[in-house]
Amino acid sequence: MKILSVQSSVAYGHVGNSAAVFPLQRLGIEVWPVNTVQFSNHTGYGAWRGPLLSAAEVRDVITGIEERGVLGELDAVLSGYQGAEDVGQVILDAVAKVRSLNPDVVYCCDPVMGDVGRGMFVRPGIPEFMRDSVVPRADVITPNHFELEFLAGREARTLPDLLAAIDAVRAKGPRTVLVTSVLTNETGDGNVDLVVVSDAGVWVTTTPLLPIAPNGGGDLTAAVFLAHLLETGSVETALGRVTATVFGILEATLAAGTREIQLVAAQDLIANPPARFAVRRVD
Repeated sequence: MKILSVQSSVAYGHVGNSAAVFPLQRLGIEVWPVNTVQFSNHTGYGAWRGPLLSAAEVRDVITGIEERGVLGELDAVLSGYQGAEDVGQVILDAVAKVRSLNPDVVYCCDPVMGDVGRGMFVRPGIPEFMRDSVVPRADVITPNHFELEFLAGREARTLPDLLAAIDAVRAKGPRTVLVTSVLTNETGDGNVDLVVVSDAGVWVTTTPLLPIAPNGGGDLTAAVFLAHLLETGSVETALGRVTATVFGILEATLAAGTREIQLVAAQDLIANPPARFAVRRVD
């Protein structure tokens, strides 16, 4: 399998492509990373260095790949944080071009915008661009609970409300929606849910809520879920595998006492995720 991944990148740590590329490669996937920034470290540290690539520069890299005559070989396009609308448009243009060569290509978008407690952390205009222009063109999206509520324009405090919000978003275009960091009235104290909905049905996994919130977990989740979905064609299987993988990496990160997720140290979990958490179907 081959995936074009258009995201940010850091030299130190693991966010964006620096969180997505290695897990995909560990799963045997050929990844073509296109970076939208090249920072020293993620911005959560409060200080960083390095360039933010312009839309023209990002487009130029993708054009160079196109000139090799290989875009039609792609199985999927993956995107994450989009710092500006013009960069987002470059990604959408790339998706359209790949689809013209391979109509079966899957576009997976992690609509990075904000989170509970932090609110929106992207610049004004990006959330609306995500909602109105990007999400409708995606096949798969992986918002967190906060982002889903924005995309749907409604709160989701119960599981039925959450499923209604997902249906509202799916009606706009994406057929598969994986929602992370789900906390509803039914979740239970000390737990957190992942919920996935597709044309095949609804599935939920529940894990303990670990006292850790490192950067890059969402980027990791989107990449690993997409990989298993492409391999198996089953959202149920992909959900079970991504849940076990990400939870195991977070456990390792907590045990190591580090700020950066332990991708390399926990790489065997990526390659061989255990059947650790029950995947429940919701009727």
